[in-house]
Amino acid sequence: MASLTYDLTLAGLAVGSAAALTGIGLIVTYRATGVLNFAHGAIAMVCAYVLRELTVEWNWPLWLATTVTLLVIAPAIGLLLERAVFRPLSVLGSDPAQTLVASIGVFVLLVGGAALLWGPGAKADAPVLVSSDPWAQLAVTVALAAAVWAVTRWTRFGGELRAVVDNRSLAVLGGIDADRVAAAGWAFGAFTAGLTGALLAPFVRLDPYGMPLLVMEVVAVAVAARMRSLAIAVVVALGLGVAQSQLTRLHPSGWAEPLVQALGANLFVVALLVAALVLPGVGARTTLPRTATARVPTPPGAWIVTVVLFLIPLGFAGSDLTTSVQVPALAVILLSLVIVTGRGGQISLGQAAYAGLGALFTALLTAGRFPGLPELPHLPALAVAVLLVAPLGLLTGWPAISRHGLALALATFAVGVGVSRFVFAQPYATSGLNLDRPAGFAGDRAYYVLELLLLAAALLFATTLRRGRMGRALAAMRDHEAGAAASGVPVRTLKLTAFVAGAALAALGGGMLGMGLRAFDPAAYDPVRGLLWFAAVLVLGADSLLGALVAAALLVGLDAGARGGVAAALIGILAVLIGRFPGGPYEALRSATARLTRHPTLTPMGKRAREALAEATYISTRQLGLCPPFPKLSASLKQGRPHSPCGTPAHSKDGGGNKSRTGDGLGTDDGPATGDGPDTGDRPTTGDEPDTGDRPTTGDGPATGDDPRPDRKSSRSAGAGETGGDVSVCPHGARFAGLPSRSSKALRPRWRVRTYRRGPAPQPDQGRDGSSPQTPVTAPQAPATLAAHDITLTYNGFTALDRVALAVPPGHITAVVGPNGAGKSTLFHCLAGTLRPDSGRITLDDRDITHLPAHTRTRLGVARTFQQLSVFPSLTITENVQVAADQSRADVPEATTHALRLLSLDGPTRHHPAADLPTGTLRRVELARALAGTPHTLLLDEPAAGLDTAEAAALTRLLRALAADGMALLVVEHDLDLVADLADTVHVMTAGRIITSGPPTEVLHRAAP
Repeated sequence: MASLTYDLTLAGLAVGSAAALTGIGLIVTYRATGVLNFAHGAIAMVCAYVLRELTVEWNWPLWLATTVTLLVIAPAIGLLLERAVFRPLSVLGSDPAQTLVASIGVFVLLVGGAALLWGPGAKADAPVLVSSDPWAQLAVTVALAAAVWAVTRWTRFGGELRAVVDNRSLAVLGGIDADRVAAAGWAFGAFTAGLTGALLAPFVRLDPYGMPLLVMEVVAVAVAARMRSLAIAVVVALGLGVAQSQLTRLHPSGWAEPLVQALGANLFVVALLVAALVLPGVGARTTLPRTATARVPTPPGAWIVTVVLFLIPLGFAGSDLTTSVQVPALAVILLSLVIVTGRGGQISLGQAAYAGLGALFTALLTAGRFPGLPELPHLPALAVAVLLVAPLGLLTGWPAISRHGLALALATFAVGVGVSRFVFAQPYATSGLNLDRPAGFAGDRAYYVLELLLLAAALLFATTLRRGRMGRALAAMRDHEAGAAASGVPVRTLKLTAFVAGAALAALGGGMLGMGLRAFDPAAYDPVRGLLWFAAVLVLGADSLLGALVAAALLVGLDAGARGGVAAALIGILAVLIGRFPGGPYEALRSATARLTRHPTLTPMGKRAREALAEATYISTRQLGLCPPFPKLSASLKQGRPHSPCGTPAHSKDGGGNKSRTGDGLGTDDGPATGDGPDTGDRPTTGDEPDTGDRPTTGDGPATGDDPRPDRKSSRSAGAGETGGDVSVCPHGARFAGLPSRSSKALRPRWRVRTYRRGPAPQPDQGRDGSSPQTPVTAPQAPATLAAHDITLTYNGFTALDRVALAVPPGHITAVVGPNGAGKSTLFHCLAGTLRPDSGRITLDDRDITHLPAHTRTRLGVARTFQQLSVFPSLTITENVQVAADQSRADVPEATTHALRLLSLDGPTRHHPAADLPTGTLRRVELARALAGTPHTLLLDEPAAGLDTAEAAALTRLLRALAADGMALLVVEHDLDLVADLADTVHVMTAGRIITSGPPTEVLHRAAP
């Protein structure tokens, strides 16, 4: 017995040593570059093939072949990847999610290339680099780990490496060549991968698919070490290796026997599941980069061509038709990735597992072997299998709630590998299974027609999820998760829904594929194929249904019409280039075509003439009181209507007092507003009437015309557009005589609230004065007071908030100011629901909302904006606003239209994607989205950040109007001038406490530096 234990321990040390080498290589690469190298196993496989080629085929001496492979070829692969793939991504400012896509592309490329060069079959004649004595392998591992530790601790390069890991940008500013450090990290990581492959090749299956997956299974040791500690990685690897060997001694009887045997062969997979699902995640970035999932315009007529191509196989016969049967089934599987990854932005590397479960459950149901269910015909069995697999989507959906980016990728990959090893590879689940086609569809042509019908149903289902309310919510979650939650989107529930729907589609496609092949083939649902499918969908249009169909046809057609591995190699190349061409091949082709198109250019003399003409025009227009550009100036002069410098009609007033306004509440980039824009509802303002600073009147209550803040007028600056008299100021500063001021009461936007007015509300057929119909901008929820009661929050022993208490009453503008680090943002996040205080309460009137998440608070009427813009770039301006309106519980069908009109976003640009718009416009989009939810309380985090003087002044007027109509506003702002001109009450924070509160005239002079 002692001898058996000793022998098993030695065998476990040998396995653990190889796993430790993998962990060392992954950690060094990650610490030097920030990239979790999913291609590590593929590099190991390629180096093992190269060593075998040099020794077996070319008859090189083992020492020479080993030297060339490990010291030349392996580091060269690492340097090539760093220089050609990952350095350009770093220069372009990519994030870890995008580099993850590139590393998966490298994995797929190397696997496909190896299959092309050496064939898909396994090789059993790999040379033995080190004897089977585990002490030799252990010595190599320990020596390598000690050398790396010594280099990182005691050499200058080690200091540079630690500096780059801590802060790459700061290290570059300090004179460190970060590219050199990254190159060294890649070279060493590739060397360790090559050494791992050379050591494992004689003892495991050497083929393009088996070894890469085997090496990636042991990534658990690096994750357990938090991608930092070499010592922990080595200890965990050796411990798992010994434990896995000792488990082979156990031979229980009954139902536990196959389970124990599976554990004994796959303990590293169990460790990967635990490390990915339980331990703290690696990486903190959210979802996929937007550029990898953004909408790419579909070429004209592409759908017609695709439908024709999918109908062509009906004319095939023989093996061609048999091969074509796989295409619709694979297309359904890829549609599941469009929902989860393309639309929802969640990394899912385990869809192959759900596809395989769909095929397996279908086979078990048709055979009558599924526990608790009777034998079913094929089509009902397929439907039941889909229903059984769909809830299993929670296996990957639940980790997605708290995991993002690299951590989510590892979790979904671990689930896929676990299902493959513990279900598909076990005889108790798959032995003796046969899977045939439904009755009446046994022939290839008839079954292909059935597949087309199921594919059409899947396309309809996917289209439903990608459009309308659900589609907008998914896209919002993909583009900006925190912004989606602030719009009222239940992000946690939506993630689970996306993964469940994706699992259902994958199960449907997997069952179709199994029936098409007339067998359950576990190799068809291998986790490596899951990586290939993920890469294919991503590079051919992640958010494109058409891209999924094209990817399915490409994967099946290339491998059937050429040597195996062609499709993987092509997809790998495209995935490697995802950082440079994020929109996929179609966008890359359009860019190349545009580059090749010749455009006429001016000669040097023509350029000088153009500059002189532009300068002369600018001077002449400034003398006239205008500022360029003025594209509509000539037309307006012909019509006798003065225009603003932006080309939009200036504010004018006819003799009867009828008013017109530009379409701009916060800038004029959207052109003029039409006559159906919101009216202030106040009496006409004459041109010689001074601006009194009144707020718009509300409801049918008395309009006092008085401002409760007597110092407000004196605090305004003329430069902000408060000019009064017969002068109009455009956003660029030009003035027009004879026109009312932009700041006059007649031109202010209104936010009319009928829910809590004093006196009876206006009837639908009457305006406020009973003469003309008026449509309210929206119907906000009943007012409520948001309050914090002695809240305290600490971070790692640092007190960010210390018993802070404040209230945000309706009809009042409350401001919080203070130096950086005072706790303003922390307080803001606690009120908004993105942070939870350690103690104290947050209430909304009498309701305790301390533990409610952000989206629930939004639905209760507490809306917020962000310091950093939180718009959804892939959605249009209208869709951005609709996201919040969709989630609002108030019954206001026209909330989107009213919010767009109020912020002057109802011009032609409302159908333009929010990407690449000016900051001022994006600020308006974010504010319109917040208002579309019909809130009673609005929290604004530095709302004037990035705005110019005119835009900030317009924002101030709008916020005053909102407060005048009863809305509660909380503003966190650094601009004390803006706060003085805006706030009713100011709270000054320092070191996590509110040190003083009161009116701005009494407080701000003490808070000013």
